[in-house]
Amino acid sequence: MTCTVPSQDGEKTIFQGLSFDIDAGEIVDLVGPSGTGKSSLLTAFARLNPHAGGTMFLDGRPSTEFTPQQWRCSVAYLPQKSVLIGDNVAEVIRLPWTLAIRNEQDDSSSDTNHPADPQAHARTRGKRHRSGIWGAVHNGVDMLPDDKIRATLDAIGCEDINLGRAPHDLSGGQAARVSLARTLLTDPKLLLADEVDAGLDDDNAAKVAAILSDAAQRGMAVIRIRHRPPDGVATRTVTLDEGGLR
Repeated sequence: MTCTVPSQDGEKTIFQGLSFDIDAGEIVDLVGPSGTGKSSLLTAFARLNPHAGGTMFLDGRPSTEFTPQQWRCSVAYLPQKSVLIGDNVAEVIRLPWTLAIRNEQDDSSSDTNHPADPQAHARTRGKRHRSGIWGAVHNGVDMLPDDKIRATLDAIGCEDINLGRAPHDLSGGQAARVSLARTLLTDPKLLLADEVDAGLDDDNAAKVAAILSDAAQRGMAVIRIRHRPPDGVATRTVTLDEGGLR
């Protein structure tokens, strides 16, 4: 995996020739100094980085055999800044399901058996997705009932967040955990978490670590960018520095 970005001097190589593998059920912490390209590496894995290139495999299949949507149904990127689209928390969390329903109705998806990726759709939702979405919401409720959302939020320390609360009323830490809950409920094979516990107190950071550990025990692979002290959850720690992994 290589990432080269434009710079004043022409091009700047962020990292080059990186090799990385992760097994189902592993939690790998990705650490390193700020500015070394950790977020760039995660977005490359998610096929969201136009400056990165390389060969990736999922369950033995090359990424070229997946459409971007198919890839992101299995490989979920959780960015530092949460993207919360909807009038309330329940609607925000159900967005992948309502998008999947809309895609099925429009016949625009080649894989409608999984929730869609909200991060990839955030910039392209527009009027076409907005119109008629309320007709699909009741199906989203059937697929993801309130009690399942409630249980997931409670597990990561969001007992005080009402499902009817507007997303713009959430603090940064609350918004990050709502985004995490949404991503976990889509049940990806690989979760790429970019500082998901940043800004949380120790108790809530421990709750986030516990739910990620539970997900890993069910077979989900997790890569976490972290700047906190080790929490004992990671299977191993990998350092990105000076363009290389060690």
